[in-house]
Amino acid sequence: MSDTEALLERRYRVLGCHAPLFYDRPVRLVRGQGVWLYDDAGRAYLDVYNNVPCVGHCHPHVTDAIARQAATLNVHSRYLHDLVVSYAERLTATFGDPLNAVMFTCTGTEANELALRLARFHTGGRGVIVSDFSYHGNSELLSALTSCFETPEPFPSFARAVPIPDPARDRQGRSDEELADAYAEHVRAAVNSLQADGVQMAAILIDTFFANEGLPDRVPGYVEKAVEIVRQAGGLFICDEVQSGFARTGAAMWGHRLTSVTPDIVTLGKPMGNGHPLAGVITRRELVDKFGQVANYFNTFGANPVSAAAGLAVLDVIEREQLLLNSKRVGAYVREGLERLKNKHSLIANVRGQGLFFGIELAHSDANATPATAETKRLVNAMRERGILLSRIGRYDNILKMRPPLVFKTEHADQLLSTLDHALSEL
Repeated sequence: MSDTEALLERRYRVLGCHAPLFYDRPVRLVRGQGVWLYDDAGRAYLDVYNNVPCVGHCHPHVTDAIARQAATLNVHSRYLHDLVVSYAERLTATFGDPLNAVMFTCTGTEANELALRLARFHTGGRGVIVSDFSYHGNSELLSALTSCFETPEPFPSFARAVPIPDPARDRQGRSDEELADAYAEHVRAAVNSLQADGVQMAAILIDTFFANEGLPDRVPGYVEKAVEIVRQAGGLFICDEVQSGFARTGAAMWGHRLTSVTPDIVTLGKPMGNGHPLAGVITRRELVDKFGQVANYFNTFGANPVSAAAGLAVLDVIEREQLLLNSKRVGAYVREGLERLKNKHSLIANVRGQGLFFGIELAHSDANATPATAETKRLVNAMRERGILLSRIGRYDNILKMRPPLVFKTEHADQLLSTLDHALSEL
């Protein structure tokens, strides 16, 4: 038995045999730098998947900030500290009015759980609408609301799951406006269904980039119409920015800016501390203050001084290295390259995403465009064997998911495109 096989057996014994691992042959990683990850044999892998280290693995400015603060002071959040306040000020300044206050957590799950508490307190309702292929966390409530895979918790009677439009499959000759109207009606039906059951609306919880749903091209007006229906029923709009935030789309710092509607609550997570556990909820101060009058919310580790140092350093790097511009420029370069591959490989049905969050849908060239699920899995593993790490998403698990650190450059894109070309040719 190899060292890696022995480690895997040890993992099974202490973490269980169902703790998820990527790839048929798991990668044993030992270090990272920038867009590169290295295994125990010293082999380099191009990381085209991880948005947690959004400004690059082990960025020196972030690691130095964490180490410096950890060597100075680290306490829980109920002491006054300049760095925590400075971070809160700088983070909220990246949002438009009226989003001017933050509540810190450690994970995206905590952030979404807190957001739902806020929405329910503010509206007096309990009803929640999510998409019918979504994931927003692994607490008991959020697991029950999960619709993209099975969970032991039953889908709750106070919630409804609605389909979202995917123009590549749902167009059927309809204009953007017709498509937006048709799918907004699903939201209206969900609201009506809840009300018929005596359930008052609290919130719609969505990622406006619809990442887990497969990165469908945006249908102008859909999110706006859906949110308006919910607001008319007394509910709030919670936007989950865990995947689409922090310059990921290249068009704006936050994914919801691609629409013309401002959320009532925004939730943040994964990339916020570049791997350090840091997350949060952005909303109006009045909502925070009213909630605080009756709920003694605090988070022992949420934005302690070390976490605040990590968060500030991430914002520093995004600004100093112009990573929003890089995301836009390199993302456009990659998308052009993927379109060329689409013209060459019939298995590529369409190209998706924008900025440094992109994908390709793999489907057969039959009348039903049958999803190429098995081929997509083989391709993900074939790319791993060729030294490139990516994954797959979507209702049929047939969309290649690519979401590299924001320091991804055109030379890395060239390596990705060339390797993907060869791997597709050998499927």
